[in-house]
Amino acid sequence: MTSIRLKFRPSTNPAKEGTLVFQLIHKRTVRRIRSKYRIRNDEWDKKYEEIALPSPASERYSRLKIIRSNIMYELKRLKAIAEKLDCSGKDYSLEEIIQKYISGTDTGCSVFDFIRAQVAHKKQLGKIRSSETYQTTLNSFMRFREGIDLTFDMIDSELMEHYEAELRRHGLLRNTSSFYMRVLRTNYRLAVEKGLTPDRHPFKHVYCGMDKTVKRSISFAEIKKIKELDLSRKRVMDFARDMFIFSFCTRGMSFIDMAYLKKNDLKHGCLTYRRKKTGQLLVIEWTKQMQDILDKYKPNSTQYLLPIITREDGNERRQYQNQMRKINRRLKDIATSIKLPVPLSLYYSRHSWATIARCKDIPISIISEGLGHDSEITTQIYLDSIKSYEVDKANRKILKDL
Repeated sequence: MTSIRLKFRPSTNPAKEGTLVFQLIHKRTVRRIRSKYRIRNDEWDKKYEEIALPSPASERYSRLKIIRSNIMYELKRLKAIAEKLDCSGKDYSLEEIIQKYISGTDTGCSVFDFIRAQVAHKKQLGKIRSSETYQTTLNSFMRFREGIDLTFDMIDSELMEHYEAELRRHGLLRNTSSFYMRVLRTNYRLAVEKGLTPDRHPFKHVYCGMDKTVKRSISFAEIKKIKELDLSRKRVMDFARDMFIFSFCTRGMSFIDMAYLKKNDLKHGCLTYRRKKTGQLLVIEWTKQMQDILDKYKPNSTQYLLPIITREDGNERRQYQNQMRKINRRLKDIATSIKLPVPLSLYYSRHSWATIARCKDIPISIISEGLGHDSEITTQIYLDSIKSYEVDKANRKILKDL
């Protein structure tokens, strides 16, 4: 049997922090592993051999809570390694425990590794956007944990409340912190399904919903003003404007769908494509406004319809992302030039199309079909009976004065 305890080495200088160490004893042999964490002398509870947390109002509270959580995880790791070696029935030394601990070979079912595996799985399925959101969440959670991994059975409501508080302390809005919580919750539930942990309902005290946000829309008059701007001497702004108007003309098509439109998607006066987000098939009547934009740009040598992805070299997604960032920056410049009181972006075209359509008394069910909102329960019952020509009729009604 191996005894493993947390110890504290106080600094000889009272003004400096001491070091937390793990003490291992096996067959009268003693070894110590220095942790990377340091605390003040008065923050150590000698009686219980643990970090003494101050009042939550203390400026040191959050820092010490993270250290205590991470230290307990490391202590649990060491004990688990020793228990596994004990159960093997073979003789072992402290060096074996320390080697396994340092190499990290004991963390095959860790939370970090599990989410990394899900990122890779999403990529294999072609769900690139989902893989990116998983990776972003993992990066955020790893920063919160200061790179110290943990197992799923260590995730509890207290840890999630603390993570949420840290996100908010760094200025993240409630919807943003909720985004991270929902991704973590999805992975946690999958781990429960796989039998990696019993469900301790760790997300019951954190916010995982979606607050209503201000709709990002502008008026038809403002859309028309943007369309009629003379940007012939400002090529990059002209292109940004054209992509914005093309999105509006195509019923608020998302930029990723625009980027991946193929030349053979345009046939017999109709543009047919599947939404990247939902896989829903949409058919849009090809209009003069769309053709005018297409005619401004020379046909490229790729399979893509619009000059967003211009090279088929394996970096298509990066080209799309770079173009989106550039266009959104230029759209903000355009908004400033015409004194729009909003930070214009490509997403405004989608909200604007829906808002303007509603103002023209177009039924919400048809607007929902036009936007490809196949996941909206409140409008789903109408979708099966709506024909494509009805949506095209709605689009013509919007575009006739453009």
